[in-house]
Amino acid sequence: MFNNIRATANEAAVNDKVDDATTDVKALVKDAQSLLTAAAALTGTKADDLRERGMAMLDVALGKAGKYQDQAVVKSKELAKTADVYVKDNPWRTVAVAAGVGLLVGVALGRK
Repeated sequence: MFNNIRATANEAAVNDKVDDATTDVKALVKDAQSLLTAAAALTGTKADDLRERGMAMLDVALGKAGKYQDQAVVKSKELAKTADVYVKDNPWRTVAVAAGVGLLVGVALGRK
């Protein structure tokens, strides 16, 4: 029971972090696009400065995306390990749940 609660809490934490990461990266990319659009209309050193800032923001966005991807991989490995431990601790319960899900899917597909 505690494993289920822990797995659910871990999953919720991962979902929250993924949502935060998505929001951060989207905001950075949107700001960079705005800067690059503004730079396209300008010429000279000001345009070069805006382009450089835009490219720097895109680099930051890529860095954050990579960091969040690494964190997601670590969390998914933790969740897989938790699931593995649960299955090993409760083999018959796992078989029963898998059979029940298979039965429901079979019935649902059989009706179509």
